[in-house]
Amino acid sequence: MGGGGWFYVPKTWSPAGGWWVNPKAAKPNTAIAFGIISIVCMGIFKVSAEKERRPIAPAWHIPSQRWCKHAKEDDPSLP
Repeated sequence: MGGGGWFYVPKTWSPAGGWWVNPKAAKPNTAIAFGIISIVCMGIFKVSAEKERRPIAPAWHIPSQRWCKHAKEDDPSLP
């Protein structure tokens, strides 16, 4: 009736490391991955803010106008 002991685990290969994986460098690798993703997202944000244009002034305030490079040119009613 015991709950311990051997149980079946299929012999499969996985790119993530298989069953109950705990690599030595999991935390540093995760930090590095998040760092790279953050840098890429900041670059995309910067390029997007520089290229954003509004040929027709919006009827209400849009939050991205705070950091948009051409917001004052495109919408003269901004403070």
